[in-house]
Order: sequence, then structure tokens, then C-alpha cells
Amino acid sequence: MKIIGLAGFILMLTSLCAHAQAPAEATSYQKVKEVIRDLEHIVAPGGIQESYKTRIGGIDQWLNVRGQDQSNPVVLFVHGGPASPLMPTIWQFQRPIEEYFTVVNWDQRGAGKTYGEADPKAISDSIHIDRYVDDAIEVAEHIRKRYHKNKIILMGHSWGTIIGLNAALKRPDLFYAYVGIGQVISTRENERISFEYALQQVKAHDNAAALKELESIAPYPGDQPITRERIIVARKWPQFYGGLSAFRETSTYFFDASLLSPDYDDANVRAIDEGSLFTLGRILPEFVNVDFTKVRNFPIPVVMFMGRHDYTTPTAPTVAWLEQVKAPEKQSVWFEHSAHMIPWEEPGKMLVSMLKYVRPLAASTDQDSK
Repeated sequence: MKIIGLAGFILMLTSLCAHAQAPAEATSYQKVKEVIRDLEHIVAPGGIQESYKTRIGGIDQWLNVRGQDQSNPVVLFVHGGPASPLMPTIWQFQRPIEEYFTVVNWDQRGAGKTYGEADPKAISDSIHIDRYVDDAIEVAEHIRKRYHKNKIILMGHSWGTIIGLNAALKRPDLFYAYVGIGQVISTRENERISFEYALQQVKAHDNAAALKELESIAPYPGDQPITRERIIVARKWPQFYGGLSAFRETSTYFFDASLLSPDYDDANVRAIDEGSLFTLGRILPEFVNVDFTKVRNFPIPVVMFMGRHDYTTPTAPTVAWLEQVKAPEKQSVWFEHSAHMIPWEEPGKMLVSMLKYVRPLAASTDQDSK
């Protein structure tokens, strides 16, 4: 079983995909990739489609930019994981969004295509939340300049919400609004709620083996450190019982999406697992202490997309935070048939919600920056 844990954080910790391909299988994948590439090709005269690397935070980092009309508002989509890039999965859900927004996906340091652009040893000491936040700000500034926008929309998923919320707090002048999907507010509280859900489910399903595993780390997280070993046990069962993808025991559609991505070659696919292993242990001590509960004022409009069945980043802390925070505008949007993977589980409602709640927050005409 593949596991995304701690807000999509323990991606592939317990069972990494080798992504090994037999020759015939690889050929079949390539044929499918070409079909997807053709479908994804943007031909609109005013559209934009480019993938390139640029200098961010002292290293080359990869951006993917797609949209049917360059006059549309720009969204910077900050991926989860960490080191779980969205770029190889966007072919599954993003195309309709591109009719109304220009979407920028960014492979963060140590992730996906960017993983291969720097010697891991050379950037090992830079794997800190603050560095990711500064990278996101640099990416936003680059986007504004290259695409002649006054401001952009910032959107984060899972781990990316930690980067996104911090970036919006640090540089609100760059952004029209912030959109959180599977928002992390308090890691420890998320873990407690997720664990309680798992206990409830394994008891309801009379799963004695799972109950024994969970009881071996109880009380969780309690007052003990949140270690990798404890997380592996704690994340396994809430996700098995639909806390990652609602009503599903597995999420192969996400974990193996890169095999069919026209944007990723075999080396890029292997880099997903390599980047995860490189990043997780280094960032874990900071991640487990993430806590935004004391943030009472937010400088820009905030919209939270919340899956009703999300027990990867449980929604209760986000609901409580949104109720007490003061912001120019704030909105919660519930996705009744989703858990943690909203863009994949309810792509239609996500598009409609972006049009209803997010697009109006950007200026109707984003005048070129001079």
C-alpha cells in the first residue's frame, strides 16, 4: 500500500514504487504518452504552454506553465509531499482549469525535475521550511515579471499549504488571494484526529491486526515525539479507510500517474522516489512542529477547499482557524465526495468553485506591469 502521511508528507515512505518497466511495457507507455501529449497541446492563438528551468534560490528549478488565454489570472500551484510534484499528474485534472486561469506548476527543490538540477549533497543543508517559502516568493516574483502580472493567485495542496500560507504572510503584496487545499494548520492536532479516525474504523471493521498496530503507538501522538516509525503506523490505516481518497483503499491513479505523463521521462519518474527519500528525513523535525493556530490576522483574501472525508489533513483545525482569523475576505468550500485529493476526486466542482470564489478576487483586468 502506498501512503501519503502527515498532510501528504510521508509519501512513499513504506513502499516506494520502483517504476521499473519491461521493454514492451515501456513502449506501450510511450504510445499513451503521445496520445496525452497531443490532447494536452495548447493550440489557442492566445494560449501559453512552456516548461523550463530558471534560477530560484541559487539553483535551477523547473516550472510548467499552461493556459488557453494569457490575459487570464495566473495561479501558482504549490505541490504537496514534500517532494511530490504535481507536474506529472496535471494531465489528469488541470486542462479545464486552463480555460480560465494560467496555471504555473513548480517542482520544488529536491523534487521531480528539480531534483536532478543540483547535487543533493550541495543543497542538503537548505532543506528547511523557510527556504521553501523564500523559493516560492522568488517564483512568484519571476512569474509576475515574465508574464506581466501585477499580482497572482497562490494555491497550495497539502505540504504546499505550509509553504503557501507562510509566503502569503511574508509577501502579501504579491498575491490577490490564497487558496488552501488540504490545509495544514497544526500537525500534532491533525495527527491526533487522524489516529482517532483510524481507531474508529479498524474497530468498526473488526480489523484485529490493524488495531494491534495502532495500539502499539497509542496514545498518539500523545506527549511523545512524532518519529518516522510512529508516523508509518499512524498513517497507514486512516488512508486505507478512505482518508486519502474518499471510499478508496488505494490511490494508484495518483502514485502511478507519472508513468503516463508527457512531461516526465523515465529519469524524472525515478527522481520522484529519490527526491522523497532525500527530503523526508531532513524536513520532518520542522514539519511536526508546524502550528498556525496563533495566526489571527491574514493579510489577503483566503479560500479553503476542504474534503469532507479528509483524514490526511483533517479539516476540523482548518474550520476552527478560519472562524477566528481576520481577513479581507474568507470562504470555506466543502467537497462532499472528497478526502485529501480534491483536484482528482471532484475536478468539476473544483473548477466551478475556483470560478465562483477565486477568480473574482483577481482584478477583472490585470494590467501589464511596466
